[in-house]
Amino acid sequence: MSERQNTVICIFDHKSPRTSAFDIHEWIFEHLHVPENAVNMIQIDGPRRQVYIKFTELQCLHEVLHSTAGQSEYKHENGEISHVKIEMAGMGTKWVRLANLPLETPDEAVRLAFSTYREIKEIQEERWSRAYRYQVANGIRVVLIALTKHIPSHMTIAGNRVLVSYEGRPTTCYGCGETGHLYLVCPR
Repeated sequence: MSERQNTVICIFDHKSPRTSAFDIHEWIFEHLHVPENAVNMIQIDGPRRQVYIKFTELQCLHEVLHSTAGQSEYKHENGEISHVKIEMAGMGTKWVRLANLPLETPDEAVRLAFSTYREIKEIQEERWSRAYRYQVANGIRVVLIALTKHIPSHMTIAGNRVLVSYEGRPTTCYGCGETGHLYLVCPR
């Protein structure tokens, strides 16, 4: 199965009335403020009340997620308001590496730290390979997680500042953890 990239999913309330494709296009332009040249594809899954928007550039995707804070509303012709959850689509399951985490840190602390990103499926201790004399833990935990949003490059787990890395993670600010800028130009 291929994974969606540069795509957000807009999840409308399941009880909301169906909306025409024309109205969805206008809502994207007027409420999400997405310029026409920033969109590669719009896919509407009517029965599931979901809309996928594929962007030409990752920066525009991050701007939409940041400006909406993951939520919006849609006003239907009859005046009814539907709540819309907006999140990155197709992030999939990733192996996330956590460097600089002491061996004494319990797995439950890791699970708690990642609870806002999704439920962890598995946690493993990475070990030095057989090429080395001591085939013991190397201070890196590897976490299998189905992501719903990106994890910052650094986070604190049980009082320890750890480096987070995984394939496809955008560059994030060391200071505030937001995407789209580096620490040297952090607005905070």
